[in-house]
Amino acid sequence: MGLEEELFITEPTRPHLSSLYYMSRLLLRNPRHYYRYSATNFARGVDARECLMSTVEIATTPQPTPDALLLELRQRRLELASAVDSAYLVPVGHLFDVESPTNTGGLHIHLAVPDGQRERIYANLAYFLPLLILLSASSPYAGGRYFGQSYRVAHSFAIGPLREDPTYRFQDLIFARRLGTIEIRAFDPIWDRERLRWLLLCVQAIANLPDSYPLDLERYAVLREQAAHEGYTPALQRLYRELRPWIVLPEQLLQRTASDEIAEWVAREGIEATYAALDHAYRTGELRRVSLRPMKPSLWRGVMGFAGYYLLRLPYIAYKAWREWH
Repeated sequence: MGLEEELFITEPTRPHLSSLYYMSRLLLRNPRHYYRYSATNFARGVDARECLMSTVEIATTPQPTPDALLLELRQRRLELASAVDSAYLVPVGHLFDVESPTNTGGLHIHLAVPDGQRERIYANLAYFLPLLILLSASSPYAGGRYFGQSYRVAHSFAIGPLREDPTYRFQDLIFARRLGTIEIRAFDPIWDRERLRWLLLCVQAIANLPDSYPLDLERYAVLREQAAHEGYTPALQRLYRELRPWIVLPEQLLQRTASDEIAEWVAREGIEATYAALDHAYRTGELRRVSLRPMKPSLWRGVMGFAGYYLLRLPYIAYKAWREWH
């Protein structure tokens, strides 16, 4: 089991090219790990006019258990936080004051499974995945307006309803060509370590189910839309009752989602104060009101980061992109 975590570095409410500078610092401190296990992303097309820089990404090495994976992720988060100065680390699926389907961030989980069980485990994960999408939802706003549970799940170009071809990259659940894993791409980033722990435990439990569940693409498309827009619908409540015999997931995590909590923060405190609170939560594990920090993006930092991170990793970026499609 491995994990890729994407999040925004904002100064103060938008990401800038200086994100590359922070990633160059991270790379310099541990090049053996972060040359392969990190990345940066950019908005595309017309979205780039509004905000060119998108998320940064850190990733873990493969781990045998969810607890071991969380232990490594905690260390990777500390290393990222140390490399970033006063900018905000914002672990959400989509920025709140833009409406950009190509400017989103996700949490990707990789599972190594025996070849003879890939199709069965894929189908079982797909059966319960809409429920887990709700468990991870963290992007309740788009364009400054309340959207629902996850604008990213509903509109991101990088994911979508399942297709007949499970190797097609831009969908919620795939057979990853490059790594040979089952990759779950549907989840929003999660700052809350306990919520994330339950998500990983659910994935593990579903992957180990002795039964086989049907792969119904139409049913999946309907339920993922409910999870993204409406939340804990009667259909998702029934799905929870089907999962409960295999893992006792606390139902309150679905009744009150991370998106619900974030939406209340935005309504009460505003966007920048919410980003500051999420930054504190990502760094310390505690979501609370903190003082706003003065900050201003630096063009020179962007230039240095482009040379010291992006250009340095360009050969690996090209190789990785080719392997993901071939």
